[in-house]
Amino acid sequence: MRPVTVANRTRFAWLLPDLAMVAACVTLFYCLFLFQGYRKLFRDSDAGWHIVTGERILATGELPRTDPYSFTRAGQPWFAWEWLSDVASGAIHRAAGLPGVALFYGAVIAAGVWLWFQLHWALHGNFLLACAMTPLLLSTSNIHWLARPHVIGWLFLAAWVLWLERPHPTFTWKDALFVVIFTALWANIHASFFLAPVIAAIYAIGQWGRSRPARSSVCALALLAGLANPYGWHLYAHIFRYLTDTDLLSRVGEFQSFRFDAAGTGQIVATVILGMIGGTLALTQKRPQHFLLAIFFTAMALRSARGLPLAALILLPFANRAISEALPPDWDKFQAYAERLRAMDAGFRGWAVAALVLLACFALLRTPGLRAATGFAPDQFPVAAYPHIPADARLYASDKFGGYLIYRSNGTRKVFFDGRSDLYGAEFLKQYGRLIDVRPGWQEYWDSFGFTHALLPQDSSLIAALEQRGWKPLFHDNTATLLVKGGT
Repeated sequence: MRPVTVANRTRFAWLLPDLAMVAACVTLFYCLFLFQGYRKLFRDSDAGWHIVTGERILATGELPRTDPYSFTRAGQPWFAWEWLSDVASGAIHRAAGLPGVALFYGAVIAAGVWLWFQLHWALHGNFLLACAMTPLLLSTSNIHWLARPHVIGWLFLAAWVLWLERPHPTFTWKDALFVVIFTALWANIHASFFLAPVIAAIYAIGQWGRSRPARSSVCALALLAGLANPYGWHLYAHIFRYLTDTDLLSRVGEFQSFRFDAAGTGQIVATVILGMIGGTLALTQKRPQHFLLAIFFTAMALRSARGLPLAALILLPFANRAISEALPPDWDKFQAYAERLRAMDAGFRGWAVAALVLLACFALLRTPGLRAATGFAPDQFPVAAYPHIPADARLYASDKFGGYLIYRSNGTRKVFFDGRSDLYGAEFLKQYGRLIDVRPGWQEYWDSFGFTHALLPQDSSLIAALEQRGWKPLFHDNTATLLVKGGT
């Protein structure tokens, strides 16, 4: 038998997966089937209006400038800042339905895991520590695994940090071109593109005076390239106003702090602690840029649950590097063993395996049982109630149902409210809170909209309050109740 040599490994590298590829393939399968991503990726109904927006852009060749979906904000300026992600979702939905959308976002999540390992290797992290940290990444990021554009933003974030970490002895025109194209594309994918110049500035501060690329030039180019979006500088102003509107963000659930005291959050707590430890060690090891990034992403993670996946994606590889470097000499054998494993692993890629896994997952999603189960869960959304809503109804429905109604009607049924909090604003959310909590003054606000029907979750306090005012049930199941005004 011919021995396996480095040359043979290289020749068949596309057939044999390395650790990163194995982890990505396992993540894809886990996300779609064990995590039940075929359904849980759609547990936030915002996926619905993203898909419909993408299909509208494809059908008309025009980007929306005003709100097309609600009767409360009809004609108001709307920034579809994730339009390119929406186009991707819409095109995939046209071709393969919701199973295709689920596969796409599952693949994006898996690609993020692959990039996460590349960041470990670029930082010369320990092979075994990377393995040990993988469950922390998955446990922390899956709280926001959704079929929404922010998941694609994770890819851009990881790739950006990876590019900044790799040595660039000189800043060439090719580097400049990469920065411009990459950040311009990011700016049309997701609003997280604002992180590109911020992170570049942190690297510029942390590596001041070193033989590195002109970080200040990278920062400036990243800032200017983001202007290549349909809204120009107005998008910057809109995002700035949105992210600094504390009154608004305090009323949006996903921007609230995570409940670290909840059951089953031990791995998420461990992720945050490791990120802080890694940042502290990095400062003692003369890598102030890692320390500053640790402060930045830890602050984001503590302030908002949305920041936790970002902290896991970036700070765990930094922690690996810092902890590996801080290990005492007694751990030399451990380090040597991990280096040998990494040296063996580096000869493989496994792209053919990835392609086969993708095809297998798509085939499974297309089986009748899973195809029928893919999408918006009937126990979370008014799947059964929808056919009972009259076409001319002026419908009240919660923001949780809004995105689903937009999807189910292909945008033809105008909604009262959906998940686009930047469009509706803080005052609207304040009054909406008054409605759902049935607080004093809710009747006057309710009457101002002239609702004829109301679609409410089964646990809504409004059901009893409206029935006391003469509203009658038209349909109800374990998920939702449809009420009609005056029983007509």
